[in-house]
Amino acid sequence: RLGIDRWLVYGNSWGSTLALAYAERYADRVAAMVLAAVTMTRRSEIDWLYRGVGRFVPEQHERFLSHLPEAERGDPVAGYYRLLQDSDPPTQLAAARHWCEWENALVSIDPGWKPEPRRLTDEFQRGFARVVTHYFHHNAWLEEGQLLRDARRLVGIPGVLIHGRMDLGSPLETAWQLSMAWPEAELTIVESAGHSSGDPGMPEAIVAALDRFR
Repeated sequence: RLGIDRWLVYGNSWGSTLALAYAERYADRVAAMVLAAVTMTRRSEIDWLYRGVGRFVPEQHERFLSHLPEAERGDPVAGYYRLLQDSDPPTQLAAARHWCEWENALVSIDPGWKPEPRRLTDEFQRGFARVVTHYFHHNAWLEEGQLLRDARRLVGIPGVLIHGRMDLGSPLETAWQLSMAWPEAELTIVESAGHSSGDPGMPEAIVAALDRFR
């Protein structure tokens, strides 16, 4: 309807997973790609985000796990998915608040970072947590390692991968592995940045990458 045959695809964080899934299926529709804070939603990445990285922020991780019965703490995604699908709205909301508090603890390496006001509303937190746990509980309906395995389908598509060296929630390893499997992709590492696209150096790197394909 829009008359666009091929376009530049941009994705940030979870959006990079969506962008890769789209591009690997419809490669003929993609002119170029820019991905920031790269994720491929593998089980290992999900496990790191909700379990492994807790070693770096143990106090916040303890609060995150404390909302679950002890028997469910080994799989926080499954535990929170159950609570967020509960028919009782207060149960959902309490779980959503704990979930979002944990997510916010990992966004930026800036100790003064605060989420924008809309992300603190009950409506946003309930919706965000329900969507995230729904996808992650089902491994985003992707085969394990699918997006990395199928990176060969991106041959001929130029891309830029932008990732913060200090990204706790989504370690640089993911972007690096993708760059190794996708020869046309250039990996830009922003040394002073974490996961947030607003961290020092990230906005400039993203804009510069997008401008290259204008």
